[in-house]
Amino acid sequence: MATLRDVKVGESATVAKLTGTGALKRRIMDMGLTKGTRVHVRKVAPLGDPLELTVRGYELSIRKDEAASIEVTNVERGE
Repeated sequence: MATLRDVKVGESATVAKLTGTGALKRRIMDMGLTKGTRVHVRKVAPLGDPLELTVRGYELSIRKDEAASIEVTNVERGE
């Protein structure tokens, strides 16, 4: 299954599952990235890390290793 790390700039996806455990999973959930949430990838830093996302109407930056623990579905261009 695709992860948030694989979603390109300008694409949107729906969070399907969080594969992280413990404190990492809790932190991701606290940021609003829960199952069924729509996420839009706005930008990627020049060196590829972090990703800037729009989630629930606010901007969020996460590292690529964190994004790799978020499985997504319904990847579409634009939003």
